Amino acid sequence: MKKVMMTAAITAALGGTTAMADEANEVTLQLQWVTQAQFAGYYVALDKGFYEAEGLDVTVLAGGPDIAPPQVLAGGGADAMLNWMPSALAAREKGLPVVNIAQPYKTSGLMLTCWKDTGITSVEDFKGRTIGVWFFGNEYPFLSWMSQEGISTDGGEDGVTVLKQGFNVDPLLNREADCISTMTYNEYGQVLDAGVNPEELITFKYEEQGVATLEDGIYVLEDNLDDPVFVDKMVRFVRASMEGWKYAEANPEEAANIVLDNDETGAQNEAAQVRMMTEVGKLTAGSNGALDVADYERTVATLLAGGSDPVISMEPEGAWTHAITDAALN
Repeated sequence: MKKVMMTAAITAALGGTTAMADEANEVTLQLQWVTQAQFAGYYVALDKGFYEAEGLDVTVLAGGPDIAPPQVLAGGGADAMLNWMPSALAAREKGLPVVNIAQPYKTSGLMLTCWKDTGITSVEDFKGRTIGVWFFGNEYPFLSWMSQEGISTDGGEDGVTVLKQGFNVDPLLNREADCISTMTYNEYGQVLDAGVNPEELITFKYEEQGVATLEDGIYVLEDNLDDPVFVDKMVRFVRASMEGWKYAEANPEEAANIVLDNDETGAQNEAAQVRMMTEVGKLTAGSNGALDVADYERTVATLLAGGSDPVISMEPEGAWTHAITDAALN
């Protein structure tokens, strides 16, 4: 009887040890959107064995219109999430303690694309117009920008009418909006694919307007950073992810096809994904994964400059760390 009990105890202990070992090497990443080249670095790292070389078992969860990464993270459904910094900082101020541990995207790809025949030539011309804006956290950069310009978002001759834009370009093509939100690597190309000539359009890039905010950073819950086991696997995860990103930048066609191989919906096509990867590579270029403090401070300043309705009401504390990238990249 004693032998049986001892054997059971040893088996249970070994099982617990195995479970702990698995947990120390398993990473679940929640994407912001569906499988596409916007996230190529992670799929490349998975496909090329970069995660495996770090001893990691990584699961990449696709996003979608009904998936809010901060909620998934808060509910324990992922170890890390991708999020735009305005959304992450707003969530942090509201009580969800998310921390940026790496920033693969150096430059913003967000812009407004407008019909040129509307007569819009400057931001001042937005007054009295209808503008399509994405929500679910993506609206913050636009609202902050309009607030800085002193343009109301409540409609009227001196304000803009905000159209809650779906994740497509139909409002522009159907003339429901004078301008819509687009990404340099995605929706702008969709407008062109619909037969629109670039000369028919005018674009306003957030980068060029001085209101760009950081996009697609890697975030985790603050309390998890007190766990050395969690920190260790995040160090390995970030290192392998950045290896994936730099490979994708250098090999856009191969990276696009790796993304296609991981698209279970079959909704994407090769030409669009190669174009997307080429444009995304321009946004990740110049980043080694470590958050640039100047870029962070510019983002915070943009969000605080929202007049009577800022995105965040105070400068965040503890919203980012270099601890992971210092260990991963140095």
